Amino acid sequence: MIEFTDVTKNYGKTTALDRVSLKIPEQGIYCLLGRNGAGKTTLMKLLAGHIPVTDGKIAVESKTVTTSRMPECVNFIESGSVQFNIKVSALISAAAELQDDFDLEFALKMAQRFQLDPDKKFKHLSFGMKTMLTTIITLANNAKVILLDEPTLGFDAIMRDQFNTLLLESYQAHPRVLIVSTHLIDEIAKVTERLIIIDKGKILIEAGIEEIDEQAYTLSGAVSAVEPLLAGLNCIGKTTAGSVMAAHIYGDRITPPDGVSVDRISLQDFFINIVGGQA
Repeated sequence: MIEFTDVTKNYGKTTALDRVSLKIPEQGIYCLLGRNGAGKTTLMKLLAGHIPVTDGKIAVESKTVTTSRMPECVNFIESGSVQFNIKVSALISAAAELQDDFDLEFALKMAQRFQLDPDKKFKHLSFGMKTMLTTIITLANNAKVILLDEPTLGFDAIMRDQFNTLLLESYQAHPRVLIVSTHLIDEIAKVTERLIIIDKGKILIEAGIEEIDEQAYTLSGAVSAVEPLLAGLNCIGKTTAGSVMAAHIYGDRITPPDGVSVDRISLQDFFINIVGGQA
């Protein structure tokens, strides 16, 4: 459905994306994970046709994406987008009138669930509520591809949990490609199916959450016992405290000798080591 082929995007002398190749062949909830400035928003803008590629090609449903031929099946609203300063109810009604495939029932139901005051104007909402309203309007559009750029900015822990429920319910009601850019991986992992890690404009990993959970692990024990095991393994990071070492591995699991334990690594720690380690 979506394919990036050797896509590069430069802003002057700065390379935001560097020869990115990526395929998203089927429906699902995808998490686009990266540090600030990694290239997440640029990737989304390119996919939506909002900005031109410097080199390479992007295709959606086998049709090349350009700024003059933006894909109609892709819906993207950038984080922090400002809506017209009218009442919440009027904003939702306007969105329904402008979009033929808008799910008004879903939008109204979600607005009520998240306690969005229908009579309050947009500028009088808190930052978190503004983001939630924009997210609801985006998800109520039944486009085949939905791009959400840092949708949980300004959310507290309860709102982030509610957002994950909203995301899952939206997908269950209308299966499609949902790409969510975030840096809160352990929370989004509850609903996402595949993880795309981007760093310094390059795609480091595109894999299923279960696949990563199976192949990412930590070897812990005495330095003298752990260090010899690392030869031939993909060690993405290690920490040493005195005579004890914890080595984080991404790859096939091994059966360690006595005195060395194998432990699960959280997705958050996995991400930190992938983008910040010495692999």
